[in-house]
Amino acid sequence: MKIDVIAGARPNFMKIAPILEAIEKAKAEGINITYRLIHTGQHYDHNMSEQFFEQLQIPRPHVNLGVGGGTQAQQTAGIMMAYEDLLLKESTDFCLVVGDVTSTMACTLAAAKLNVLVGHVEAGIRSGDRSMPEEINRIVTDAIANYYFTTTQGAGENLIREGAKNEQICFVGNTMIDTLLKHKSRFYAPRCFDGHETEVKNYVVVTLHRPANVDDPAQLKELLSQIMQGANGRSVFFPVHPRTQKVLEETKFSHPHLITTSPLSYLEFNYLVANCALVVTDSGGITEETTVMQIPCITLRNNTERPETCTIGTNELIGTNPTAIVPSMERVWKGGWKKGSIPELWDGKTSERIVQFLLSLANNP
Repeated sequence: MKIDVIAGARPNFMKIAPILEAIEKAKAEGINITYRLIHTGQHYDHNMSEQFFEQLQIPRPHVNLGVGGGTQAQQTAGIMMAYEDLLLKESTDFCLVVGDVTSTMACTLAAAKLNVLVGHVEAGIRSGDRSMPEEINRIVTDAIANYYFTTTQGAGENLIREGAKNEQICFVGNTMIDTLLKHKSRFYAPRCFDGHETEVKNYVVVTLHRPANVDDPAQLKELLSQIMQGANGRSVFFPVHPRTQKVLEETKFSHPHLITTSPLSYLEFNYLVANCALVVTDSGGITEETTVMQIPCITLRNNTERPETCTIGTNELIGTNPTAIVPSMERVWKGGWKKGSIPELWDGKTSERIVQFLLSLANNP
């Protein structure tokens, strides 16, 4: 069985690394399974891509489609054309896509049109907010994929409501957590710690990149102002997403306890999170990691595609109104934040379950 594994953007790399390792393990045991790792080139700078391959010990891609930047439509078209061309030259038995980025949807479309079976890792998660490009990517991908690997039972229920059949759905857990648990002992302090107050469990980590939070300089400035007020003299580390950097410069916002840095590597960033007192974010994936690491997490969004991080984990949605930030942060300092627990099957063995399912397909086509 030959599997194409697709990666294109930073969130993908943490998800594919343990899957490739599980395939290699099965192959070493004499099982007839192999893969072709395809990097679409959607994220193409060193910090957003290359470092993840190095740190997570991901093999060099067999193919780099080299699509690069552009609008979402341009990227989608470029990835579809390049992957279609590759499949026409050398097809595969199965296309495995992960997450909800442009590469996920584009490769699914190209493969499906050439009658290649598609499996979606992290299928069925929904925010209900179609203003988010990721939500469109999820819906389109799941509408045409053949098999679904889900992180929660709730994701499977979403798929059933949308017309999927039970036999197409495999509840496996979360590959992001496979990666987190494997590499936790390798986390190391980033250079931005140098010369700053970094007492364990006494600083804040911030990540912001959603348009509602960062596209308007006035909104971004007010969010940061409230975060700094809520930090109450603690250091706040802010690795700045590329789409946020330009707007941040326009705000001219500064604070003696705000430490900004370029995007960090996986091992550095997760060291930062593992040892902090609180994360303030608008990311989805980070809320999964904070849940497993038992770190209080405040999410500046009105919705989430990962509700389990709120109902089970340590995350709480507070919306995008800056006035909600300080009271929420004060609850953390007063010890009033919920403890949370770890969702079912987030145990570090998700990728093994995915590969076992793929092998069952090969044995029972």
